[in-house]
Amino acid sequence: MSPARLRPRLRLLLLLLLLLAPAAWGCGPGRVVGSRRRPPRKLVPLAYKQFSPNVPEKTLGASGRYEGKIARSSERFKELTPNYNPDIIFKDEENTGADRLMTQRCKDRLNSLAISVMNQWPGVKLRVTEGWDEDGHHSEESLHYEGRAVDITTSDRDRNKYGLLARLAVEAGFDWVYYESKAHVHCSVKSEHSAAAKTGGCFPAGARVRLENGAQVALSALRPGDRVLAMGEDGNPIFSDVLIFLDREPAIQRAFHVIETLDPPRRLTLTPAHLLFTADNHTEPATGFRATFASQVQPGQYVLVAGVPGLQPARVSAVSTRTAPGAYAPLTKHGTLVVEDVVASCFATVAEQRLAQLAFWPLRLYHSLSWGSRTPGEGVHWYPQLLYRLGRLLLDEDSFHPLGMAGMGS
Repeated sequence: MSPARLRPRLRLLLLLLLLLAPAAWGCGPGRVVGSRRRPPRKLVPLAYKQFSPNVPEKTLGASGRYEGKIARSSERFKELTPNYNPDIIFKDEENTGADRLMTQRCKDRLNSLAISVMNQWPGVKLRVTEGWDEDGHHSEESLHYEGRAVDITTSDRDRNKYGLLARLAVEAGFDWVYYESKAHVHCSVKSEHSAAAKTGGCFPAGARVRLENGAQVALSALRPGDRVLAMGEDGNPIFSDVLIFLDREPAIQRAFHVIETLDPPRRLTLTPAHLLFTADNHTEPATGFRATFASQVQPGQYVLVAGVPGLQPARVSAVSTRTAPGAYAPLTKHGTLVVEDVVASCFATVAEQRLAQLAFWPLRLYHSLSWGSRTPGEGVHWYPQLLYRLGRLLLDEDSFHPLGMAGMGS
C-alpha cells in the first residue's frame, strides 16, 4: 500500500484510538481519583433468526469453508476429541457418543460457554442436542459432519433463555452463532487446519527468547515485566519490556511455519500470518528489511538474526510446517522480539509494522505505567480482537493476510 493511500487511514485510525484510549485506561484495578465505576456491560440477546457475525457461516469472517465429512474410518477422525465435561448435558439420542465428539476448538468454546450458563442461571446447565453427525442427518456440507458445530439449549429447555444463550455463545468465542430455531441455537467454529484458527498464537511454548541477564527462557516461562532482546527502530538490538500476552494458550496444538537459515544456522517456528522481517539481498540495512507474513517467506530471501555483534542478515535455506504445543504472543514495548535468535514482529495479520505499533499505543501505554495485571491470563486478549474489527472497516482487503485470522495481534 502506498504512503498516500495509507495516510488518511492512519489519521482515521489514530482518531479512533484516541477515542478508545480513555476506555483502555479505565480498565485497571481499583478506582482512579475522580472516575466513576462503570456498570457491568449488559448482554443483548440475539433475535430469533439472527446470526453473529452478520456474514454467512462458511465465509472467512465466520467459521470458514467446509472441508469434507469426517467418518470414523477416516484419517481425520483423530482430529475429534470427546467432551466429558460434567457441566454439559449431551442428549446423545443415537447412543453412540457422537454428540460428545468435536474439534478441540469447538470443545474449548463449549466448555467456556458452560461456565457462562451456570453463572447466568444458577442451577441450569448447558445442553447439547447435536454435535458431530456421522449419519447424514444434516444439510449438505454441514459443519456438524466435521465436528465443528453444535446445537445447544439450556437444561431446563426454557425457550425464553435461548436469545441470551446465543449471546453468551458469541461471548464464549464461537466463530458463528445462529439463533436458528425456537428449539435450539446453532454454533460453529473455524477449522483446526485453517490459518484463521491457527494464527491465534504466534510462537510455540518451547520457543526461546533471550533475557537481559543473558539467560534463554521458553516463552511458556516468560512473564510481563521481563526484558527480552528485541530490535529498536534504528535497526539495532535492544532489550525491551514484555508488557502483556496478546495470546497465551498453553494446552492447544497448532500448526506452524518453520523458517531455517544455514549461515548462521537458525530455526524459527511461528504461525503463518505472523510477521518477521525480510529482504531480497544481504546488503540491505536492518531498517530496510520489510515486514513479511511467515507464509510468504521463500528460500533465498534474507531474515535478520542475532549475531556478533548486533543483528545480521541470514539467508533462508528452507521453509516447512510442523505441529507443536502451545501458542504464545508476547507484546513488547518496541513491538519486536528476537525468538530463537531470529528477529520477529509482535504482530500479525496486517503487513504494516508501523501501523500495528501505532494501533497498540494505548495498550502499551496502559501497561507501561504498570496499571495492567502482571499475571498473564489465557486466550486471546480483547484488544487485538477489537483492532481486527476496526481494521476490517478501515483498510483494504489486500492489507490483510490472504487466509485471514481470528485476532489482529496474535
